[in-house]
Amino acid sequence: MAKNSKQTSPKMAAKAAKTLQNPSASATAKSLAASVLSQSGTGKQTGAKMEDKAARVLASNKYSAETRQLAGSVVSQSNKDR
Repeated sequence: MAKNSKQTSPKMAAKAAKTLQNPSASATAKSLAASVLSQSGTGKQTGAKMEDKAARVLASNKYSAETRQLAGSVVSQSNKDR
């Protein structure tokens, strides 16, 4: 299994933290933000379920630009073999 060595940037981690603190952020945005933060400064990769959720967000136009950015970060840190 190929390992993805990408990690969350400090800028994206700050955006994710802000999303988690925002009471009006959607549950989808918050779950993506949590995934982004869990990969900050670690060698963790996105799990298959979260990767699928992020891919669905990116494929839909109903989500905000911020949510789509979080989804992009999640997908970029996924396993390269999937």
